[in-house]
Amino acid sequence: MRVSEEGELTEAIEWFLDSLSGERGASAHTMEAYRRDLRDAALHLERVGKKSWQQFSEEVSSSYRASLAKRMLSGRTISRKMSSLRSFLKYLARNGEISEATLPVTAGGRRPKLLPKALTRDEVERLLATTDTATSIGLRDRAMMEVLYGTGLRVSELCRLKLEDYSVQESVLRVFGKRGKTRIVPIPAVTHDVLRDYLEKSRPKLIGKRPTSVVFLNFRGTGMSRSGVFKILRAYAAAAGIDTEIGPHTLRHSYAVHLVQAGADLRSVQELLGHESIATTEVYTMLDLGTLREKYASAHPRAKKN
Repeated sequence: MRVSEEGELTEAIEWFLDSLSGERGASAHTMEAYRRDLRDAALHLERVGKKSWQQFSEEVSSSYRASLAKRMLSGRTISRKMSSLRSFLKYLARNGEISEATLPVTAGGRRPKLLPKALTRDEVERLLATTDTATSIGLRDRAMMEVLYGTGLRVSELCRLKLEDYSVQESVLRVFGKRGKTRIVPIPAVTHDVLRDYLEKSRPKLIGKRPTSVVFLNFRGTGMSRSGVFKILRAYAAAAGIDTEIGPHTLRHSYAVHLVQAGADLRSVQELLGHESIATTEVYTMLDLGTLREKYASAHPRAKKN
């Protein structure tokens, strides 16, 4: 038995996948994994006589989890499938399609933290060097990437950035993050220079008929979209010969990793990134094991044999 390709259940899944691709820049591999997991859940929903996700309930969640266990799937696989389902249902809840009260809990204990992708310093420089700053679009793209890497902004924060949020004299950005929280982020000298050049030389040429205070504009003179930033970064990554698939969050991760590698205090990094919990920031300490081993090998008296 297969879930209907044209039904309401499948249509909602495709909406979610479009969101993952356009807003979060999910890879084709990630999209296909979500598609398999969610169609599996949709098939179970049909088997128990439900025709829409609005009919999802705690009872359905429990029966689905039990069906996964009967198939002798590993605890890790069950946890992944329930996590995929929860992410999808949260998306539906945010869009007013279902109630959050029906969200399932993930199963099978804690999953290991996945280390975020980060570029090396050389890869960042290669990426930035691919822009043609002699053109208005090229200078805009360079400024966008400089801000993402130089300040660690989320792509949504970058797209919302307005002229009044940028203090030229103090070289800082006022950033409106998640849940309405505001933070002040310092701008490195090189990033500051590129951003100022863009605002003086490029942005005036991009402004459309309707004036706007949004910092980064597209060719129509309106604010950049998150999907637009994703596409731009992917094109430059390909031009720079970077094989791994990257997005705006890659530059945010790289910003955090390079700060930690340089010895930045974890609490300070937490504040700069706008993380609510220090636990979220602690993952970056795991990325610096190579540097830690090198320091240990050169400094600890037990690291070398006589």
